[in-house]
Amino acid sequence: MRILLTNDDGIHARGLKLLEQIARTISDDVTVVAPIEEQSGKGRSLTLTDPVRLRSFGEKRWAVTGTPTDAVMVALAEIMKDAKPDLILSGINRGANLGEDVSYSGTVSAAMEGALAGIPSIALSQRYALSAPGERVSFEAAEAWAERTLRPLIAMEWAPRTLVNVNFPPVPADEVAGIRVVSQGLRDYGRLRLDKRTDPRGFDYYWMGLGRVPFSPVADTDLEAIEMGYVTVTPLHLDMTHRESLAKVAAAYGG
Repeated sequence: MRILLTNDDGIHARGLKLLEQIARTISDDVTVVAPIEEQSGKGRSLTLTDPVRLRSFGEKRWAVTGTPTDAVMVALAEIMKDAKPDLILSGINRGANLGEDVSYSGTVSAAMEGALAGIPSIALSQRYALSAPGERVSFEAAEAWAERTLRPLIAMEWAPRTLVNVNFPPVPADEVAGIRVVSQGLRDYGRLRLDKRTDPRGFDYYWMGLGRVPFSPVADTDLEAIEMGYVTVTPLHLDMTHRESLAKVAAAYGG
């Protein structure tokens, strides 16, 4: 099995190093193609107005000067063009990608690009406690549970143009409650937090952040399961059509 690894935290991220260790328990044919710098929150953005450059960081380890989607595209169209990957793993992200996070996440977007190419693709993220951000983030749950989460997914038959989103809870490995297959949740809008500042020339600028908001998790969603200490596994698909609304919208046009 040929495995392609990528992420949105950058080529030197701790989570990517851990994912490579885990991937090598599954296969000895592992290629890494990741952004050279952190690209969190870039979603499915492409680099179209600047060149994308490629740098080698050792055997089968590459970095691109672009987004996670760029990284997967370059991997498929150039680095692995003669031997496409059988599996794409994206992560392990420093921070959860739950609910509507999947719309913003570079980690999930890289897996979406793989799914678009018809390759089974899995995004993996480690949620962390607010008391331990940055370099203090613990990947303990991911380290202990990633392989046992991945193997059943790799063995199953995949529907076309689908991907899987996995999140690990912010608890010690021996406190993980298990694995749950759940739907994508949705929080209330209002997570945006702006930190307004003024530069030395008197112009305002802003740091953007996503704060935690109170919410009541809907049953059987990733938001509920992660709070209960479960590893969450959520299958996603690329077709965003809301089929229940097709007839209503058609009726609005008299058809």
